[in-house]
Order: sequence, then structure tokens, then C-alpha cells
Amino acid sequence: MDKTVKELQKTHKIVGRKDELTSSLIAAKAAKHILLEGAVGVGKTTIALAVASHLEKTFVRIDGDERYTEQKLSGWFDPPLVLSGGYTEDSFIQGPLSTAMREGSILLINELNRMPEGTQNVLLTAMDEKTIFIPKYGKVTADPGFLLIATQNPDEYIGTSQLSEALKDRFICIRLSYQPEDEEREILRSRSVCSDEDIIGAAVSFARLTRNDQEIRRGSSIRGAIDLADIFHTAHGDYNDNIENWLWCARLAFRTKIELHDFSEDRFLRILEKLAQQALSSHKTGSAKGQSGNDTRRTHRDTVIAVPDEKKK
Repeated sequence: MDKTVKELQKTHKIVGRKDELTSSLIAAKAAKHILLEGAVGVGKTTIALAVASHLEKTFVRIDGDERYTEQKLSGWFDPPLVLSGGYTEDSFIQGPLSTAMREGSILLINELNRMPEGTQNVLLTAMDEKTIFIPKYGKVTADPGFLLIATQNPDEYIGTSQLSEALKDRFICIRLSYQPEDEEREILRSRSVCSDEDIIGAAVSFARLTRNDQEIRRGSSIRGAIDLADIFHTAHGDYNDNIENWLWCARLAFRTKIELHDFSEDRFLRILEKLAQQALSSHKTGSAKGQSGNDTRRTHRDTVIAVPDEKKK
């Protein structure tokens, strides 16, 4: 299993996640439906795709939202074809669920708990009895190998609903938390256009601080750190610890990545400035501990580019 996990990590560029990959692979090989749960940006979909590819099966992917109806999931009759030929096989349009069941393939549902409860309930008999019944069409029976892999964000996220106990009971649930700081730095090294270790370190520290601030309802995922590092690198080239530079870049990187309990523009900027100071201080302390002898890092501390002037209120 370790060899397989290492192959998936390499092929799909997954940093860490050994336990989560191992658990998912074992559950899939045991023919258990899998629910991957975690915050936005922790890699749920990446792991789901990695497991699906390893099983060497075709898969059907759908993205859940509040408009996804039962008919869209299981299949529906095309009205013009029904008028001309009646309720026949030719007038029926296969949905992703019926397609995956007939083919014995994998149905990958991204953000399952954004679907309406009625749509979610269609999955119950498909998962348990391997059958669904479609009015005027009849019974659809799953071929061997049919498997459901779903992801969901935490219940407290806007636009999500809590899965029913009956539906959760049919899943093996695998929880994904935020990764350790060293792994998040490694993710930036592989995905960011920035190769400056100081920028990478400060950006990761900044993003991690957003997850523990009491005024922030939802903190940033690793995507926020990647965006911050890319923007800072593009704007300034090398690392510098000018607070205004970091604040300007953070406004761009984190505006869509964090959610406050009580939003206002002044509060948003104030929190970013506080976290920028903490991130730079933490990074400076960590860098100092890692240095021996003279500090030979290129910091260009006095380098500042012109940015839009915004007076503090």
C-alpha cells in the first residue's frame, strides 16, 4: 500500500496525505462508498480523483449545487421525443447516476451537501440496494464495481446543508484537516511561481494565522498563501518586510479567501494589518533561529513599489 500511495502522490502531485490516501484506497477496494469531508482547499477533490484513477475505472463527475434536481441526477425523458414516440428507451436521457450504475463505474460528486435533500435521497437505494426506480422508465440496477465517492464542506459553510443520518450511515467518512506548516510550504514550492523561501514562509504564516483569528469566521486555505506569494513575487521580486507592501498584496489575495463574522471594509483592512505584522514577526523569528553566523539572505528591506495610496481610517 505504501508503494501505491507514493505513486499517487507523485502522479497527482499530492504533498503528504499518506493516511487519507491509504484510508481511501482501502475503503474503495472494500467496495465502500467514500465521503471526504473538510474545509475548502484541503485537497478533497484531488484525493477523490487520485483514488478513482488508481481503480482504473471510468468515472462520472458532477458538481453539486442547490439547483441540482432528482431528474438531473438519475435521468429524464426528453419532452419532444416523448411527444413523438412516447416513453421509450430512445426518449430517455441518462443521468450521471444511472450512467455510473449501468457501467459499474465511479460516480464522483463534488460538494454533495450543496445538493437539495430530495436529490441526495435518490442516492439511498443506489448505495444500499444497488438499484433506483425511475417513473415511467423502470428499475436501473448497478453493475458490479459501482462506487460513489463524494466530498463535502463543513456544515457551517454558507450554501451547505447537513446530510441525513440515513445517507451518512452509508458512507465511510474520511476527514481532511489543514496540513502541517512544512507540508504547506512544500505545496507552495510546487504550485507557486515564487521560489523565494522567505516569501513562501511569510505567505504560509499569514494564511495560517487567518484560521485562528476570533474575528474571522472562515480562514484561508492554502490557495490564499499561493496567491499571496505569487502576487508579492510579481510585485516586488525578492522578499522585503515592508508592512505596507504585504498589506497591499494581502488585500488582493485574501478578499475572497476569508470570511468575517461581521464584515466591513475598515475591519477587513484592520485585521489584515494585524495579521501581516504577526506573520512577518513570526517569520523573522523563525528565520533568525534557523540562521547560524551572519545573515546572508537577500531581503532588500528598503525596496518598495508604488501602490495605490489608501489612507487609514
